Amino acid sequence: MGGGQLGRMFVHAAQQMGYFTAVLDPDADSPAGRVSHHHIHTDYTDVDGLARLAGLSDAITTEFENVPAPSLENLAVTRPVSPGADAVAIAQDRIREKSHFARCGVECAPYAVIETADHLAAVPSDLLPGILKTARLGYDGKGQRRVATRAELEAAWTDSGGVPCVLEKLLPLDFECSVIVARSEDGQMVNFPAQRNLHRDGILAVTEVYPDNIPKAAAQRAISAARSIAEGISYVGVLCVEFFVLADGKLVVNEMAPRPHNSGHWTMDACDMSQFDLQVRTLAGLPLNPPRQHSAAIMLNLLGDLWFVDGGEAVEPRWADVLALPGTHLHLYGKTEARRGRKMGHLNITGESIDAVRSTADFAAAVLGLPIPLSE
Repeated sequence: MGGGQLGRMFVHAAQQMGYFTAVLDPDADSPAGRVSHHHIHTDYTDVDGLARLAGLSDAITTEFENVPAPSLENLAVTRPVSPGADAVAIAQDRIREKSHFARCGVECAPYAVIETADHLAAVPSDLLPGILKTARLGYDGKGQRRVATRAELEAAWTDSGGVPCVLEKLLPLDFECSVIVARSEDGQMVNFPAQRNLHRDGILAVTEVYPDNIPKAAAQRAISAARSIAEGISYVGVLCVEFFVLADGKLVVNEMAPRPHNSGHWTMDACDMSQFDLQVRTLAGLPLNPPRQHSAAIMLNLLGDLWFVDGGEAVEPRWADVLALPGTHLHLYGKTEARRGRKMGHLNITGESIDAVRSTADFAAAVLGLPIPLSE
C-alpha cells in the first residue's frame, strides 16, 4: 500500500530475495509502481483495487502512515497485514499516539489536547511558548506552528480550522535522535543503533551513525523506549521512534512512524542488512537476525531544492563530482520532476572513521549546494 520512495526501496529488497511484488497507488507514475511487477492504479479506499491487491498477494504492508486504517482492516480479513490497522491508526493521531506512549511508560513533552474552544481556554500558561500540532495528517513539519503567547495560540488554532490539535511545550533541546526496530509475528525483535538526526524546516536533513555519536546512556534509553513502544501494541514490521534529547540529558519521545524511515536510509550501505531487508523478513515470516553496522555513516537527504541552487530552471546536480568521492552511495527515487521540498533521493557516505566520512560529507555538501556545517 503506497507507491512512494519507501515502497520503491522495499520492492527492490523484496525482489532481491526473489519475491514478486504488487503496489496499490493512485499515481500511475509512482516510484514504487514503476519498478513493481504489478501496479494497481486506484485510490486507497477503492474496493475493487483492494480486492485485486489481496488476490495478488500473500502478505501486505504499507510504506506510509496515512493509508486509511479501514483499508488495512479490509485487507486483513483475507491476508496477513503488517503493521496492523490498529498500530497505523495510533500513528495517524497524535492524541492516541501520546496516550500509547504514556501506557508504555515513555515520557513525552508536557502537552495539552485542544479539541474545543473550552479546551483552548483551559490550556495552562506554562505550556507556552509551545508548538501547536494538528492531531492528524502532519509530517515533515506540516500542520505545525510555533506559538509564544495565548493570542498566537488562539490565532493558530483558528487558522487550523479548529481541528483537533496538540499543544506541546517547547523544551531546551540538545539534539534529536531516532531508533528503528523490527518485530516479528512471534515477538522476536531487533534494532539498529540509535541515530543522531538534524532537521531543517521540519524535514530531516542529516543522519549520523557511528560509535559514541550519542551518549551511551541516552542511546540505551532510546532503544529501550522504542522496543517498549513496539511491544506495547504487539507491533509487527519495521517501526521508527523519534526522540528529543534535552540540554540536561533527559530523553522525551516525539513521535513514531509505522514503517521504514528516512533516518534509517544509511542502513542500505553501512550495515549487513537494511531496514527494508528487515521489513521483507517481518512480512514473510523469516528469521530476524540482529543487523550489524560495518561502517561509520552519514546520510544526506536530497530535496528538489538542489535542482534550483542557481535560482533558474531545474538543473541536474553534479552527481559525477559527488560519486568521485570515496565511500559515496547515491540513491535517487525515480521521480520525474524536481520540486522544492520534494524528497528526490539520499546520499550515503561510509568509511572506516567518522572523521573521514564527515570530511567527505562536507565536500559533497559543498558540491551540491547544501548548508555547511552538516551538524549543529
